[in-house]
Amino acid sequence: MQVYLVGGAVRDGLLGRVAKERDYVVTGATAQQLLDAGYKPVGRDFPVFLHPDTHFEYALARRERKTGPGYRGFITEFSPDISLEEDLKRRDLTINAIAQADDGQLIDPYGGQADLAARSLRHVSEAFSEDPVRILRVARFAARFAELGFTVHPETLALMRQMVAAGEANALVAERVWQETERALGEARPDVFFSVLRDCGALAVIFPEVDRLFGVPQPEQWHPEIDTGLHVLLCLRRAADLQASAAVRFATLAHDLGKALTPQAAWPKHHGHEGHGVALVDQLCDRVKPPAAFRDLARLACRHHGNLHRAFELRADTLLDLMESCDAFRRADRFSELLLACQIDAQGRTGLAEKPYPQRAYVEQARTAAAAVMLTEADRTGLKGPQIAAALRARRLAVLEPLREAARAG
Repeated sequence: MQVYLVGGAVRDGLLGRVAKERDYVVTGATAQQLLDAGYKPVGRDFPVFLHPDTHFEYALARRERKTGPGYRGFITEFSPDISLEEDLKRRDLTINAIAQADDGQLIDPYGGQADLAARSLRHVSEAFSEDPVRILRVARFAARFAELGFTVHPETLALMRQMVAAGEANALVAERVWQETERALGEARPDVFFSVLRDCGALAVIFPEVDRLFGVPQPEQWHPEIDTGLHVLLCLRRAADLQASAAVRFATLAHDLGKALTPQAAWPKHHGHEGHGVALVDQLCDRVKPPAAFRDLARLACRHHGNLHRAFELRADTLLDLMESCDAFRRADRFSELLLACQIDAQGRTGLAEKPYPQRAYVEQARTAAAAVMLTEADRTGLKGPQIAAALRARRLAVLEPLREAARAG
């Protein structure tokens, strides 16, 4: 039995990065041998075990044979005579197909070290095309390592295009799409994830609502980049710069979907795109199934970003209505994330990344001031439900009005 460190831990070590996890491949062994040694089985589709002390994952070396469409269409074989090279050959990228023995020796049969040096994301073998999830994984690795200069190898990109043309991307299930997307949203360059998907044609299959934004113009006065799809990519990059949460980044992705519905005769203006886009947010979410919190924030960002951009122009009662419709007093944290998404929208434009966005601080201040308004028991005396709500609203408006005047004067 031989044990090798494989995958991301080896790759990240060679890049001088701290590995988040350590995975191992075991050759020359059976599942029973690992069970007898105290390892705990966790694999559903193939034998994976947790080390009894470190809890790192140990997988038996395996080979796979394609039997049907999608990422589940495989027969997986295990036996003590499967070599390390066979196991590495089934992996996605050469930089992930490097193994390390206990003595530190590197086993690199497919040129992963050379591709690390060349900053190239290149597939190991033609078996890459058998699993459509690898389209998403390559795009995610491109998003992770873009800052280091990594790009997708032309041959790998061509293979990804062939896979999309063959319908493999249509076989992706929502669970895997969202799993990879959420991880990609958290990477250093989430915009690159969607750019790579677009380059290979997968964006139109997986995120058609986003893909349709490319080629849709916006007024150059407000959007020097003009193209709506490019604007969304710039917003994602700005969201990463501001270390926004994954939920905010998803809201950023979805905030302008309604612009794809604008008739060409009305271009480059997009009146009412905020309201029109909510149905598209729901459509996207129904298909890829993000958590409810992601959907809710995306819907709010889509519907309200235009009004929040105009916060200084809103009357006090209109601003209060907006905050109430967003449940800002009970969901203060979510409302703060909405304001961050609006800032990202305003700054995700060519040359405007550092332009101040005072609306965020103003509306946050207004929310805090209005939330602090309380009615005492004496104030409630003689009032019933609707009357209490009206009294509370009147007091909140009394607080908001001077804030509004000061903000406009400033």
